[in-house]
Amino acid sequence: MVKASGLRGRGGAGFPVGMKWSFIPQEESPDAEPSIPHYLVVNADESEPGTCKDMPLMLLTPHTLIEGVIIAAYAIRAHHAFIYVRGEVASVLRRLRTAVDEAYAAGYLGTDILGSGFDLELVVHAGAGAYICGEETALLDSLEGRRGQPRLRPPFPAVAGLYASPTVVNNVESIASVPSIIRNGVDWFRSMGTEKSPGFTLYSLSGHVTHPGQYEAPLGITLRQLLERAGGVRAGHELKFWTPGGSSTPLLTPEHLDVPLDYEGVGAAGSMLGTKALQIFDETTCVVGAVLRWTEFYAHESCGKCTPCREGTYWLVQLLHRLEHEGGTTADLDTLADVTNSVVGKSFCALGDGAGSPIVSSLKYFREEYLAHLDHGCPFDHSLSTVFDSPGGNPTGGVR
Repeated sequence: MVKASGLRGRGGAGFPVGMKWSFIPQEESPDAEPSIPHYLVVNADESEPGTCKDMPLMLLTPHTLIEGVIIAAYAIRAHHAFIYVRGEVASVLRRLRTAVDEAYAAGYLGTDILGSGFDLELVVHAGAGAYICGEETALLDSLEGRRGQPRLRPPFPAVAGLYASPTVVNNVESIASVPSIIRNGVDWFRSMGTEKSPGFTLYSLSGHVTHPGQYEAPLGITLRQLLERAGGVRAGHELKFWTPGGSSTPLLTPEHLDVPLDYEGVGAAGSMLGTKALQIFDETTCVVGAVLRWTEFYAHESCGKCTPCREGTYWLVQLLHRLEHEGGTTADLDTLADVTNSVVGKSFCALGDGAGSPIVSSLKYFREEYLAHLDHGCPFDHSLSTVFDSPGGNPTGGVR
């Protein structure tokens, strides 16, 4: 049923959820217990700048996630499941653990659930704060008690995941979407969204927008339509650039306001839907400064396993810092592009791609702004880009 619904992973890659479940080795008899244990792991290590959909979901409707876990575990015949939560969000951890205790008390978890003969143990695990553990194999290493670093694939987690056993790793929103599909049916789910990206999803609007927050909408909606719901860009200002899927996705401009926000539409526009974290920036924002802050994040969060990412992100920060604070030369821009090219597509995991994508796209769309930095550094007054500067604006904090 999940496979027929066309539900795609909500963690960034958009891989079909049902297909991922089907990769788990099947026994000859559907009633036979697997010869080795199967595991289900929910990736709740939400850490990327701009991405903020999973934490509110777990705070507001934790039992929806737990219900999805039970259904998914039953489907892949797993008797142990884990929710791996970013360690800094103590309120989410408390909320989830309370909800899990309530589910055990109600008989929805544990031994012989509601007399069905199905057993499921669910553990809420707190991570240690490393962004790299959002990568599924690094998450599994962390869950096993080791330093979180990406694994070489193959073998993939469906073959040798947690404790070298078949494992499904799904995003919070992916699993939380399952109960409504089971309850309302495939046709209901596919009546929303697009043919290749059916259903609904959460879009996170932040930055220079009148009413930031989570907006549940069908896949394929446009930023123009979402901004209408969110009250538009803050009063007296206009859109300059935006990210469709968090800081790791290539920037887009006002020319892309009517791009369908589904996997195919955003891909055709030269970016990625990612986590659907729509960061909105108006004309007061320095592109170079924004890209520098993101690159500093990726350099700090690099696990250091591979040379392109470990060394490349360091030098990207140095080059961007020089341009932003001291100025530079056109040769620095050439070096910036060259170092970025040495990172993107050449790192062990996608962190290097995430660090380089905003740089490549910002050089493409805002090269003149980089050139304006060459003589004396940044020409922008960064105090104007804070949300507090907007009269009557929603005080949600600065964007720098």
